[in-house]
Amino acid sequence: MRIDRPLLSFLFFVALTQMPVFSQTKPAFDPITEEIKDKLPPLSILIDSAIATDPNLQFKMNQKIVEQCKLKEARYNWSRNMGIDANLGYGTFDYLYNSSLGGQNPSTYTTSQNLNQYGVGAFIRFPVFDVMDRRNQIKIAKITTNQAQQMVEERIKEIRNLVITQYNNLIVKQHLLKIHQKALETIKINMQMAENEFTNGTISLTEYSRIFEIVSSEEAAFETSKMDFQNAYMLFEELVGIKFNIY
Repeated sequence: MRIDRPLLSFLFFVALTQMPVFSQTKPAFDPITEEIKDKLPPLSILIDSAIATDPNLQFKMNQKIVEQCKLKEARYNWSRNMGIDANLGYGTFDYLYNSSLGGQNPSTYTTSQNLNQYGVGAFIRFPVFDVMDRRNQIKIAKITTNQAQQMVEERIKEIRNLVITQYNNLIVKQHLLKIHQKALETIKINMQMAENEFTNGTISLTEYSRIFEIVSSEEAAFETSKMDFQNAYMLFEELVGIKFNIY
């Protein structure tokens, strides 16, 4: 059986990602200091993996096989009207004879004989409807087979588009997480300065409360962005059928 190179690459990567890690004490990937795209396999392998593990595509491919079998059946359906009959028999056969010689009364006697009997014959039928409808049946079978092939190709295209979209979405979610993390660091520095100024009586309680609300809002935005990235990461794993084991 021949295995394509992309499939070999995919299987090799899966084997590596599924190996247990016993000495790891911290996440293998930090979304704040590292880039997720540097930790993932090439996009082509991710697409191949998603195609290989998509159940909807497998269902459509099975439908294609069924339609191909129906097409073969339609092409050879005419052979049902041709055939050979054969029979073989063995047994004891009784024969009855009547004889009349020299004007004497007819006499009757029987004999028995063990015989093998066989017969062979061929037949050809020409059902008018089958002959006229054969082209239509083949044409219909070809159309349904082509439709099944088109559905397979359409699903493969959908998977490619979905993987590309989710891949880029994962990268965007990480960039947004970094933006919120930097904004949170900056606003916390401002909060520390505001606390000192409020203690020294430089700013009012109203200004201090305003800065505090900004910090709280940015903390909430950072946690939301962190969860959005985690969801995008987990959904991408489900889409491509690989557990990266890095986050």
